Amino acid sequence: MTPATLVREARPADAAGLSVLLDAYRQFYACAPDLPRARAFIDDRLRRQDSVLLVAERDGDLAGFTQLYPTLCTVEAAPIYVLYDLFVHPGSREHGVGRTLLRAAAERGRRDGVVRMDLSTATTNTTAQALYASEGWLRDDEFHHYSLTLR
Repeated sequence: MTPATLVREARPADAAGLSVLLDAYRQFYACAPDLPRARAFIDDRLRRQDSVLLVAERDGDLAGFTQLYPTLCTVEAAPIYVLYDLFVHPGSREHGVGRTLLRAAAERGRRDGVVRMDLSTATTNTTAQALYASEGWLRDDEFHHYSLTLR
Protein backbone atom coordinates (compact mmCIF):
# COMPACT_ATOMS: atom_id res chain seq x y z
CA MET A 1 0.00 0.00 0.00
CA THR A 2 1.33 3.45 -0.91
CA PRO A 3 1.81 5.67 2.14
CA ALA A 4 -0.36 8.76 2.38
CA THR A 5 1.17 12.20 1.95
CA LEU A 6 0.71 14.57 4.87
CA VAL A 7 1.25 18.28 4.24
CA ARG A 8 1.88 20.60 7.16
CA GLU A 9 3.66 23.81 7.99
CA ALA A 10 7.41 23.42 8.51
CA ARG A 11 8.77 23.48 12.05
CA PRO A 12 12.27 24.26 13.33
CA ALA A 13 12.82 20.51 13.82
CA ASP A 14 12.46 20.12 10.02
CA ALA A 15 15.38 22.44 9.27
CA ALA A 16 17.99 19.72 8.60
CA GLY A 17 15.79 17.66 6.25
CA LEU A 18 14.34 20.73 4.60
CA SER A 19 17.84 22.05 3.95
CA VAL A 20 18.74 18.86 2.09
CA LEU A 21 15.63 19.28 -0.07
CA LEU A 22 16.38 22.96 -0.71
CA ASP A 23 19.97 22.15 -1.67
CA ALA A 24 18.71 19.53 -4.16
CA TYR A 25 16.17 22.04 -5.51
CA ARG A 26 18.91 24.61 -6.06
CA GLN A 27 21.03 22.00 -7.84
CA PHE A 28 18.06 21.27 -10.13
CA TYR A 29 18.40 24.92 -11.20
CA ALA A 30 22.16 24.48 -11.86
CA CYS A 31 23.44 25.91 -8.56
CA ALA A 32 26.49 24.30 -6.99
CA PRO A 33 25.81 22.12 -3.95
CA ASP A 34 25.93 24.26 -0.80
CA LEU A 35 24.19 22.62 2.14
CA PRO A 36 25.40 25.24 4.69
CA ARG A 37 23.90 28.00 2.55
CA ALA A 38 20.62 26.09 2.22
CA ARG A 39 20.54 25.53 5.99
CA ALA A 40 21.19 29.20 6.73
CA PHE A 41 18.43 30.19 4.32
CA ILE A 42 15.91 27.77 5.87
CA ASP A 43 16.85 28.79 9.41
CA ASP A 44 16.38 32.44 8.44
CA ARG A 45 12.94 31.80 6.90
CA LEU A 46 11.80 29.87 9.97
CA ARG A 47 13.14 32.51 12.35
CA ARG A 48 11.75 35.52 10.47
CA GLN A 49 8.50 33.79 9.48
CA ASP A 50 8.54 35.82 6.25
CA SER A 51 7.33 32.96 4.09
CA VAL A 52 4.94 30.06 4.38
CA LEU A 53 6.92 26.83 4.21
CA LEU A 54 4.84 23.71 3.72
CA VAL A 55 6.41 20.26 3.85
CA ALA A 56 5.12 16.93 2.60
CA GLU A 57 5.75 13.82 4.69
CA ARG A 58 5.55 10.21 3.57
CA ASP A 59 6.16 7.51 6.16
CA GLY A 60 7.51 10.18 8.52
CA ASP A 61 10.16 11.40 6.07
CA LEU A 62 10.19 14.75 4.30
CA ALA A 63 9.31 14.09 0.67
CA GLY A 64 9.01 17.64 -0.64
CA PHE A 65 8.22 21.25 0.11
CA THR A 66 6.69 24.40 -1.25
CA GLN A 67 7.35 27.97 -0.22
CA LEU A 68 4.95 30.88 -0.50
CA TYR A 69 5.99 34.51 -0.23
CA PRO A 70 3.31 37.04 0.70
CA THR A 71 3.19 40.23 -1.34
CA LEU A 72 0.66 42.71 -2.65
CA CYS A 73 -0.93 43.32 -6.03
CA THR A 74 -1.38 47.04 -6.54
CA VAL A 75 -3.73 46.60 -9.50
CA GLU A 76 -6.05 44.35 -7.53
CA ALA A 77 -5.36 46.28 -4.30
CA ALA A 78 -5.14 42.96 -2.51
CA PRO A 79 -2.69 40.44 -1.05
CA ILE A 80 -1.30 37.61 -3.18
CA TYR A 81 1.17 34.78 -2.69
CA VAL A 82 4.11 34.00 -4.92
CA LEU A 83 4.67 30.27 -4.99
CA TYR A 84 8.40 30.46 -5.39
CA ASP A 85 9.47 26.90 -4.71
CA LEU A 86 7.95 23.48 -5.27
CA PHE A 87 10.23 20.48 -5.02
CA VAL A 88 9.73 16.77 -4.53
CA HIS A 89 12.58 14.45 -3.61
CA PRO A 90 13.37 12.24 -6.63
CA GLY A 91 12.60 9.11 -4.59
CA SER A 92 9.10 10.40 -3.84
CA ARG A 93 8.10 11.44 -7.34
CA GLU A 94 5.23 9.79 -9.22
CA HIS A 95 3.25 9.45 -5.96
CA GLY A 96 1.23 12.67 -6.18
CA VAL A 97 3.39 14.57 -3.70
CA GLY A 98 3.78 17.63 -5.92
CA ARG A 99 0.04 17.75 -6.63
CA THR A 100 -0.73 17.38 -2.92
CA LEU A 101 1.65 20.23 -2.08
CA LEU A 102 0.18 22.42 -4.81
CA ARG A 103 -3.35 21.84 -3.56
CA ALA A 104 -2.32 22.50 0.04
CA ALA A 105 -0.68 25.76 -1.03
CA ALA A 106 -3.87 26.87 -2.79
CA GLU A 107 -5.93 25.98 0.25
CA ARG A 108 -3.55 27.92 2.48
CA GLY A 109 -3.89 30.92 0.17
CA ARG A 110 -7.68 30.73 0.35
CA ARG A 111 -7.54 30.44 4.13
CA ASP A 112 -5.17 33.42 4.37
CA GLY A 113 -7.41 35.54 2.14
CA VAL A 114 -5.09 36.07 -0.80
CA VAL A 115 -6.82 36.77 -4.10
CA ARG A 116 -4.31 35.08 -6.38
CA MET A 117 -1.15 33.00 -6.46
CA ASP A 118 1.60 33.48 -9.03
CA LEU A 119 4.53 31.27 -9.93
CA SER A 120 7.30 31.01 -12.49
CA THR A 121 8.99 27.90 -13.74
CA ALA A 122 11.75 27.13 -16.18
CA THR A 123 10.60 26.95 -19.78
CA THR A 124 12.23 23.51 -19.94
CA ASN A 125 10.36 22.16 -16.89
CA THR A 126 7.50 20.66 -18.85
CA THR A 127 6.63 18.17 -16.11
CA ALA A 128 5.87 21.00 -13.68
CA GLN A 129 4.04 22.95 -16.38
CA ALA A 130 1.74 20.00 -17.01
CA LEU A 131 1.05 19.70 -13.28
CA TYR A 132 0.21 23.39 -12.94
CA ALA A 133 -2.09 23.32 -15.96
CA SER A 134 -3.87 20.21 -14.67
CA GLU A 135 -4.56 22.04 -11.40
CA GLY A 136 -6.11 25.06 -13.11
CA TRP A 137 -3.11 27.40 -13.19
CA LEU A 138 -3.13 29.54 -16.32
CA ARG A 139 -0.01 30.45 -18.24
CA ASP A 140 0.42 34.22 -18.40
CA ASP A 141 0.73 35.27 -22.03
CA GLU A 142 -0.06 38.91 -21.28
CA PHE A 143 3.05 39.95 -19.34
CA HIS A 144 6.77 39.39 -19.75
CA HIS A 145 8.80 38.92 -16.59
CA TYR A 146 12.25 40.46 -16.23
CA SER A 147 15.07 40.08 -13.76
CA LEU A 148 17.96 42.38 -12.85
CA THR A 149 20.98 40.88 -11.09
CA LEU A 150 22.29 43.31 -8.48
CA ARG A 151 25.23 41.32 -7.10
